[in-house]
Amino acid sequence: MTKTLINLTISIVIQELESILDTYPHHPYQEAFANPDIRQTLVAYILSRIPNQYITVDAAEKPEFNCSESMCRSLERSLHLESVIRQGIEKVLGEAEEDIHRYIPEAVDPNLAASHWFG
Repeated sequence: MTKTLINLTISIVIQELESILDTYPHHPYQEAFANPDIRQTLVAYILSRIPNQYITVDAAEKPEFNCSESMCRSLERSLHLESVIRQGIEKVLGEAEEDIHRYIPEAVDPNLAASHWFG
């Protein structure tokens, strides 16, 4: 039977990135990384700092797996990935600050919004 090599790295990074971004405030973090260009820069930053991870499967098989399962990652790798993602979030957000202000308005006090003026 023929075996196929599958790179799990991107799937793992995307899953972990989404999970970690959910813990950050909506403004500016989640808004900034909703921009595909800024998000792509972050993913590239992360991928360039972690080792690739692969599995082999039978060529006829369509693998269905959850990369957050312990068989895909050790605790050490998980902690390293989390650290790299958090560093990347801060670095990319800092470098993209000019672009972010162009696309994402500053947070506004909700009490000053027009909908609150008339009760």
